[in-house]
Amino acid sequence: MLDLNLIKAITLDLDDTLWPVWPAIERAEKALESWLHHRAPMTAALFSNPSARHDIREHVSRSRPELRHDMSAIRREAIRLALYRSGENAMLADEAFTVFFDERNRVDLFEDVIPSLEFLSSRFPLVALSNGNADIKRIGIGQYFQSSINAQQFGVGKPDARIFHAAAGAAGFAPAHVLHVGDDVMLDVLGALNCGMQTVWVNRGDHSWPHAETPHEVVTTLTELCDVFGP
Repeated sequence: MLDLNLIKAITLDLDDTLWPVWPAIERAEKALESWLHHRAPMTAALFSNPSARHDIREHVSRSRPELRHDMSAIRREAIRLALYRSGENAMLADEAFTVFFDERNRVDLFEDVIPSLEFLSSRFPLVALSNGNADIKRIGIGQYFQSSINAQQFGVGKPDARIFHAAAGAAGFAPAHVLHVGDDVMLDVLGALNCGMQTVWVNRGDHSWPHAETPHEVVTTLTELCDVFGP
């Protein structure tokens, strides 16, 4: 059970907590494919091969370990390498990535998100905490958050306790006074539990809980979370 008296701030995961991430990624991939088809057709042909695309991304990850938490940089450098291998202009990589990133931030929020963010932000400081590269300002929800921390900015990702501590610091409270809300069992719930936060598991898919340690609360929507705090 949540101890509501302790909660002074809330950290919120983004992908698959506030919106389904894979539809956005798939649209972004298609937008990039279409752009490459017109501007760099040999690279488009290379990227149309899933095995080749995977090999390029793995090569970037192995050769640039310092980028392991920077999904934007890995994506950009993979495009650059594909352009180079295809004999096309590698300087197109930044423009190509912009096409991808613009579409990646065109997400479809779950219906409960805006009313819930309005309710929660009126009561608590909210901090976005994500391993992904979504931009809450581009998405149009930045006004509800006091701060936003992601793995590519911070250099480590969830479930590392350091990023949870940083998010608590951004909210202005010790971890014991911060509630973390997210969908991922390992990254969100267990990660937050291990650094002394209270946790809410957003289980939109009606999955079973697989671990001995349990979240303080389980909800299927953010509306249910708001209900916990009363009218």
